[in-house]
Amino acid sequence: MTNSLHINGEWDTGSGEAIPTLDPATGTVITEVASATRSEVDAAVAAARAALGAAEWAGLLPVQRAALLFRLADLIERNAEELAQLETRDQGQPIGVSRAVSVAGAAEHFRYYAGWVTKIEGSTTPVSFPETLAYTRREPIGVNALITPWNFPLMILAWKLAPALATGNTVVIKPSEVTPLTSIRLVELAAEAGFPAGVVNLVTGGGETGGFLTSHMDVDHVSYTGSTNVGRIIARASADSNLKRLTLELGGKAPSIIAADANIDAAVAGNTAGATLNTGQVCAAYTRFYVDKKREDEFVTKLAAAVSALSVGPGADEQTQLGPLVSEKHLCHVDRLVGLGRTEGAELVTGGQRLDREGYFYRPTVFSGVHDTMTIATEEIFGPVLSVMAYDGEDELDDIIARANNTEYGLAATVWTNDIRTSQRLANGIKAGAVFVNMPPVPDMAAPWGGYKASGWGREMGPQAIDAYTETKAVWLHYGQS
Repeated sequence: MTNSLHINGEWDTGSGEAIPTLDPATGTVITEVASATRSEVDAAVAAARAALGAAEWAGLLPVQRAALLFRLADLIERNAEELAQLETRDQGQPIGVSRAVSVAGAAEHFRYYAGWVTKIEGSTTPVSFPETLAYTRREPIGVNALITPWNFPLMILAWKLAPALATGNTVVIKPSEVTPLTSIRLVELAAEAGFPAGVVNLVTGGGETGGFLTSHMDVDHVSYTGSTNVGRIIARASADSNLKRLTLELGGKAPSIIAADANIDAAVAGNTAGATLNTGQVCAAYTRFYVDKKREDEFVTKLAAAVSALSVGPGADEQTQLGPLVSEKHLCHVDRLVGLGRTEGAELVTGGQRLDREGYFYRPTVFSGVHDTMTIATEEIFGPVLSVMAYDGEDELDDIIARANNTEYGLAATVWTNDIRTSQRLANGIKAGAVFVNMPPVPDMAAPWGGYKASGWGREMGPQAIDAYTETKAVWLHYGQS
């Protein structure tokens, strides 16, 4: 079993039950990690609490803290190919995605927030008291539990860890037990970069381990990315413990609206990319396609051809465009929902079945004739399954906005049109944290990311992440005579 617990600067295999992590392209075991026990989680939280006020961390000047983040970004780049290969083997994503999105994105996040360290400011407030100065300070929130998902384990950890460290916090990381390996390697690099013992701690394990963290009385903030159902469990755990602050980036069911005037070839290319990135295992993946009836047949025909032409295979193959699903369990989930699509009357245009080969491969799937109430139009699938619906032109834009918003989710959406008025009317009306116009759903570290409704609480990335990891303290100084 690999060393998967990092507590107060020390590595350990842990004493809990071993959990295998598999290569989804073959179904074979890569290694095993520990399921951290309650006492091991307690030790990690205690180490983070002690490091929070230690001179080695709290006493660093802002430029010194920034230098550590820059150094970690450099180490990610220096070990980029190793990290990309590890991400692909553990998660299954095509190696080109691992290199360009996961690894490069992780390094960019640490550099972006390294730049923020020297720019975290308070403000003065003109209070209505004589001879009184009121000002604010931004202080670290404290001990943060960073709980990450299995779909982009390296990049999503980076977009939590970078702002947490930039603002002077300490952390306990709990990666998904399905894809923990690049998180372990990133913590090794953080130690190599020189972060003091106890600042960055790591515990591996499943839901029970995560529960120890989310209910812990000495954790001040939980940042979680994953399913809405687990997000609700975490919210209850916070309420029942110390009302710790929560940042929750949860599920999605992103609509894509294709107007009559859209460039259909561009819309097909962009929607194919937006729907099948990482085999559709993306919370912002485009999944519901509302197409003007005048262009519906053309769009469906070209979309089916585009996804059918994707090269499906192991992520390590340089030619692969669509890798495996992450596990046998998840493949069965996707296949069950595809079966419901057929049963409920949607027309299967292409795909709809598992590939006859080792590993967890599923053919990219397009349905047409889908209705808003069908399961494939309402439930998050998290796989390469695209559902096409129609609407009756510009006069129905208000109706399309209502249909797009008729979901518990509100993470992302996209609009395809050459008319600026149509784009703004739709973008303003759709209830989602991010609306992309004529482009795939690729976030950037400088812009906020998060959802409306059941897609989550709060925002990550951009300046908003500084807010997520700090408390604002008001200081009142009376300088007149006592």
